[in-house]
Formats: sequence, structure tokens, C-alpha cells
Amino acid sequence: MKIIIQKFGGTSLATAEDQKKAIDKIITATKNGYSPVVVVSAMGRNGSPYATDTLKNLLFIEGTSPDSRHMDLLLSCGEIISSVLLSDKLKKSGYESEALTGWQAGIVTNDEFGSADILSIEKERLCTYLDQGVIPVVTGFQGITTNQKVTTLGRGGSDTTAAAIGAALKADCVEIYTDVDGIMTADPRVVEDACILKEIHYDEVFQMADLGAKVIHPRAVEIARQNNLALKIKNTHTNHPGTLICSKRQHFDLQYSTKKPQHLLTAVTQKDRFSQVVISQAEPNPLIESNLFTALAAHGISIDMINFTPEKKMFIINEDQSTALHEVMKAYPVSFQTTTNLSKVTIVGNRMTGIPGVMATVLKALTEDNIQVLQTADSHATISCLVHTKEAALAVQSLHKAFNLSNKK
Repeated sequence: MKIIIQKFGGTSLATAEDQKKAIDKIITATKNGYSPVVVVSAMGRNGSPYATDTLKNLLFIEGTSPDSRHMDLLLSCGEIISSVLLSDKLKKSGYESEALTGWQAGIVTNDEFGSADILSIEKERLCTYLDQGVIPVVTGFQGITTNQKVTTLGRGGSDTTAAAIGAALKADCVEIYTDVDGIMTADPRVVEDACILKEIHYDEVFQMADLGAKVIHPRAVEIARQNNLALKIKNTHTNHPGTLICSKRQHFDLQYSTKKPQHLLTAVTQKDRFSQVVISQAEPNPLIESNLFTALAAHGISIDMINFTPEKKMFIINEDQSTALHEVMKAYPVSFQTTTNLSKVTIVGNRMTGIPGVMATVLKALTEDNIQVLQTADSHATISCLVHTKEAALAVQSLHKAFNLSNKK
């Protein structure tokens, strides 16, 4: 049996016309010899009557905190509505189908309400339906604890559900359907000639998702990577082949020169709302510094792009943590300054490791466009530059052009 997982996001189910296109994708899979398991999100986006954020707002009353268990039970309703509607339409199209909640599909989680982790999947439940020729339509984003409490998996939870089911059933592929043709070399709203990637490595898409690209949830990618499970990002509304996320790629050129860096990188991303913090001491005191950073961690302040010298400590934080940072700093005899309205612009590509001239190309491109780089950080597959947000779009465009990403094949 060839099993395929097909996950449809909220924008793929928002209208009756959208749902018809999703049904067509499912039917096409069956005609191609696959046994599909369908995973669905809640219909539409915030403002739509059954969207997750719309349901969440029902429990928010100023000055109160909703019970997390009640919130998860409420939020699970959106996916249930989607699964019932899509399953019913499959039946009316002549295909046996069954709508299943997370727990009916055998998804067991821990009790971290609002952001639960999947502990196990009782795959025999889904296998029974597949053996009978029935198409299960499973509610994404949810599961159940061992003591029968409904949980949700947090943002991107339906992607996680699809990947986890795919891993449990050893599926041939997991298709993630959305409203774009695939993963692009940059945000097309920023770079007009950004193009669709045929293939991308797990590590690269994980980095992209973490660094600002709204592609697929990192947890789903991690599950796929651990199980060598092929993922495809596809468009519900077109027949574009989409982007394959996998461990081995075929369509790239390893050749590189500093004059024409062809196909070395995969993408350029942008993530906003950062502040840079620079701490200085006339006479460095390691004990004070250690206590200070322990206090920052205790207050939930995450630091990134860390650059320490004996005289100066430099890092960035999310802007929404600025107030907490200032409160912590009051208790320590250090001087500091912050710069706000910053963005992290990152080049992504796991082929850059050990290649000379990459940083030179980055700095040359940004310098030629008079973009100030406040700080840099790198890993084996990324180089990030901290820039003023007002210059971030131009930085993305400059790097996209410098590395010839518009000529991707």
C-alpha cells in the first residue's frame, strides 16, 4: 500500500470553492494509486467564524486568564468542523471517508496545554480505515492526554500532525497544501524576481522557518528529518509541482566563484522586531556578568547574535522583551545602551561551509547599497546581518541579487 499524507491549511479550506479544489487533490491521489490520509486545519484566518484566532477571542475577557484546558477544548472545534465538512464532501463525491478527531486517530500527547508534544500515535486505528479503502480526514493541531484531556499542539500544529502521522505510517510523502506554489528564494513581496525552489534540504528549511520565513513549522521539519520523510509544499489552487523538502538534492550546482556566486545559496530571509543591547563595564567583573545573564534567563529573556569581549557584551533580544530587560538591568552596576527597530537579514545555504569569499560577497553587496551592518552571526548554513529595519528590504534585495538567486533552477 502506497500511503500519502495530504494536509490542507486554513486558506485551502476557507470557501466552498477552496474545499472543492482540496477534494480534487485527494481524488487525484487515489487515482494515482495512493491511499490518502487527510489532515486539516481550521477554516480561514483570523476573522473567519471558525478560525483558531476567532475561537480564541471568545474566551478572552479583559483582566482574566482563560483556563488552558478549556481553551484547548474550544480551539479543537475549528479542525473538527473542517474534518466533518471535507469528509462529507468526499462521500458525496463517491469516496468512502471518515472524519476523525485527534484522539480518534490515536494521537497521544503530554499535558502541556496550548503547546503539547506528541508522545505516540496508535497507528492501527488509521491502518484499519486504510485497509477498508476509507479515507480518514484527521483533525490537525490536536491530540489527547493519557487521562483523556484534549490538547492542542501550538502554532503550526497541523503541519506537525501531518508529519507525525506520515512518520508513524511510513508514508511515501507528506504534502502540505497552502496558497503558494512552494518555498521561494525570498519573500516575493520584497523581491519581485524571487523564484520557487525545486528542492531544499531539511536543515535549510528549518533555518528559514526559524529565521522569519513562513514556510512550515520547524517541529514538522524535525520529525520529517528524523524519519527521512519526504515533505512537499504545494498550492491547493494550482498544479505546480511545488518544493520537495528532503535529505538529498539533485538540482544544484556546486561550482562557486567570488565573481559569480552561482547557486551557492538557497534563500534570503528577514525577521523583524529586534533590539540590540550593548553592555560595558569600566572594570569587567565575571561574577556580576554571570549573575546578570542568569537573571535575564530567569525572566524569560532570550538572547541571540551573542558577541562577548572582556570589555563589552553585545547581543539582541525581541523588542517585546525590552521592558523586562530594563527592569533586570537596574539591579546591576553596568552601563548599557539599546538600539531598537532592527531586523535580522540572513542568507541560508548548507553548501557555503568552507567556501571562501561568502562573507566578502555579503559585505560588498550591502556596502554598495549603503546599508549599515551593526552585527553579524553565522552557523554552518547561515550568515545573519543585523540592520536597521528601514533598510532590511533593500538588504534582502541586495543579497538576493549578489548571489544570483533569481537564476535558480
